[in-house]
Amino acid sequence: MPVIESRLQAASDTFQANRASMLALLGQVREHEARAVAASAASAERFARRGQLLPRERLALLLDTGAPFLPLASLAGLGQDNPDLSRSVPGGGLISGIGYVAGVRCMVNASDSGIDAGALQPMGLDKQLRVQEIALENRLPYVQLVESAGANLMQYRVQDFVRGGNIFRNLARLSAAGLPVVTVTHGSSTAGGAYQTGLSDYIVMVRDRTRAFLAGPPLLKAATGEIATEEELGGAVMHTHVSGLGDYLAEDDRDAIRIARTILGGIDWGRDEAPRSFAPPRHDAEELLGIMPSDGKRPVDMREVIARIADGSEFLAFSEHYGSATVCGHIRLEGHAVGIITNNGPIDSDGATKATHFIQACCQSRTPIVYLQNITGYMVGRAHEEAGIIKHGAKMIQAVSNATVPQVTLLCGASYGAGNYGMCGRGFAPRFCFSWPNARTAVMGGEQAAKTMAIVMEAGMARKGAVDQSKIDAMQQQVVERFDRQMSVFTTSALLLDDGVIDPRDTRAVLAEVLSICRDADTRTTQPMQFGVARP
Repeated sequence: MPVIESRLQAASDTFQANRASMLALLGQVREHEARAVAASAASAERFARRGQLLPRERLALLLDTGAPFLPLASLAGLGQDNPDLSRSVPGGGLISGIGYVAGVRCMVNASDSGIDAGALQPMGLDKQLRVQEIALENRLPYVQLVESAGANLMQYRVQDFVRGGNIFRNLARLSAAGLPVVTVTHGSSTAGGAYQTGLSDYIVMVRDRTRAFLAGPPLLKAATGEIATEEELGGAVMHTHVSGLGDYLAEDDRDAIRIARTILGGIDWGRDEAPRSFAPPRHDAEELLGIMPSDGKRPVDMREVIARIADGSEFLAFSEHYGSATVCGHIRLEGHAVGIITNNGPIDSDGATKATHFIQACCQSRTPIVYLQNITGYMVGRAHEEAGIIKHGAKMIQAVSNATVPQVTLLCGASYGAGNYGMCGRGFAPRFCFSWPNARTAVMGGEQAAKTMAIVMEAGMARKGAVDQSKIDAMQQQVVERFDRQMSVFTTSALLLDDGVIDPRDTRAVLAEVLSICRDADTRTTQPMQFGVARP
């Protein structure tokens, strides 16, 4: 394939300013993530008194040492518990990601019980549903480390109760799809949450710590007058000896994790294919920090990004001179074929037609597609309407919506208007969707929205006979502030409009891992059943 010759000037003032801006944003991401870790670790003394491990200590023992782990949705709920982002604790009360357990690549979902006893935090329900969706679509075994106080009744919302049933439905679907569900119940699993344990194929319980019951002692006494201790109602010994809910009785957290790893190791689950030979990119991934301008209005040649993620920095452009602002082509990533679609400007009719053709060709050859979004939208104006921009854009959206190959989306910069849709934004269900820290998502830019509303407002005032420019200016400022606040990655990722914010320097590694997950899923033969595995 042809090699991309980079024109990036890494010593220039512009590059250095871009780099400094990206590092500052990345620092904010890491600061928010660290706050969640610190909030959980603050419970260390309490956990130690109970002879328990902290949630991240459990996770570290569960995962294979040195194997990759891809965290998911670490900023979930940021700003939802506290509008002051410097005091908000993100994560949704869960630690989630894809990693290896005894050599088996799994979806892992752990209650962060160091924070509010593991009660679901804002967006925690949505995060749990998303990771279950990823596990189902990518045929990943599902491992849960459960210790949760359940829902916070002081913040009860009926819609969360109703939607929460999807968690249990998904567990049943995972099992029925032939995907093992392994659960370690480290502590409480009560009320409806007891089904999080019960709807599992393999259940490990911890002596004197596990609690699983539909009604705890206070509710039991209030409802029926019966008096019983927590251990009598739902302790590990009772469930492993009497009810049959538990399959394995562990002596402590470490023993429970050992048993879980033994379970996964004993399943004849196929391992990844042998690695292929490949050449690394010719250009330094460190330079990805300085490509995207802090001012989103400045143009970027996205081939500079491709040059730093593709094997050997090689890129075979598809129909390079037709619809040239829409860049399509083929690369190899760790030896595997990948189609790339990205943007060096708005999508016009020719670009939409080319992208449609390219997506269909990738489906024909079973080549996965990666979308590198930096898009201001589709072209507008009389000439473009006459050229059929709507029908050609609709063809592109049809192709994206019905593509038969894995699609992965990375928001590298702007993601505006219908460009978000045509470039396989979150609403079009890519297998995975990640953002760089500088990503911005909105129906349009804040200034554009403000000018649009100013024109409408001025016309309305003129019809009434008096135009008050001060009111128009105040309205424009409010619109810009509202748009700027909501388009930030710290808002969109908090709302689970992506699967996480990544360091640009990790782009190649993240793409290689998720594409490997997709390949493994699409070639794996599971044993689906009519129903999930039922308890004895």
